[in-house]
Amino acid sequence: MSEDASRLGLERTGDADGAASPDWLRRDFVGYGKAGFKAEWPGGARIAINVVINYEEGSERNPLEGDPIRETAAEYPHVPVPPAERERSNETIYEYGSRVGVWRILRLLEKYDVQGTCFASAVALERNLEAAREFTRLGHDMVGHGYRWEYQHDQNPETERQRIRLARDSILATTGQRIEGWFARYVGSNVTRSILQSEGFLYDATDYSDDLPFFQQVNGQRFLVVPYTIDNNDIRFWRGTLHTGDQFFGYLRDCFDCLYDEGATRPQLMTVGLHCRVIGKPSRAPALERFLQYARRHPKVWFAGRNAIARHWLEKYG
Repeated sequence: MSEDASRLGLERTGDADGAASPDWLRRDFVGYGKAGFKAEWPGGARIAINVVINYEEGSERNPLEGDPIRETAAEYPHVPVPPAERERSNETIYEYGSRVGVWRILRLLEKYDVQGTCFASAVALERNLEAAREFTRLGHDMVGHGYRWEYQHDQNPETERQRIRLARDSILATTGQRIEGWFARYVGSNVTRSILQSEGFLYDATDYSDDLPFFQQVNGQRFLVVPYTIDNNDIRFWRGTLHTGDQFFGYLRDCFDCLYDEGATRPQLMTVGLHCRVIGKPSRAPALERFLQYARRHPKVWFAGRNAIARHWLEKYG
């Protein structure tokens, strides 16, 4: 730390008690830097693509589950129903995802021989065992996405650990898969990554800071982070920043073209985030199909589940 940096207050920010923040809580504004990182994917692929299905329907907040308020994330316009009461219209929007949308998405991925990833809210899979088993049959891996929608950052460390274990055990029971990665619903706590490392997880996906995986020191050991995406994500339809399938396809295509071009010298990773109740609509699903067709027309493209990507990175660079 230079004298000028010290004078300007540019030292690493410590915790409230004055102790240095653990590595995974420090902000890194440099990453791989100007040179980037020359990754190598199987088969000499220029780009790895991870298609993520967020399977959440039935895990959202609801007075039926004892929640003090109902779910407010919605496509359907809000209605003047008191927050502590059920709002059936929005409930049915979510139910569409598990009744119809998930099957439309899975058929498309199977048609184009794409193995992706399910970010699984465990209780949602408990409520649709047919879908849980189909994810596994088709070769899609599982990443823990909470037992249900709850605020990890509000939980004490022991409660958070127990809820992570509950989700892990539930997903194993419904899908036959032991989860190796985690993506926190809403936001993780300051100890989430420490808990994941101590519980034997291979990686955390609750991060948006890079295109490529990277390592951090967690509990004195190198721990893998495989970043997710919020922009290559169909949830933008609900947020009003996407309106048509053409816009979604165009956005994904532009991202692919950029990363595929860069991948000639520095192979890249592209993530596509999907939700059954969103892209599963018949007006939107064709955009996903157009993207899969587009990507499949290119050589040296590796569609892979997040676990396969993480294991490859660990074996090659860990």
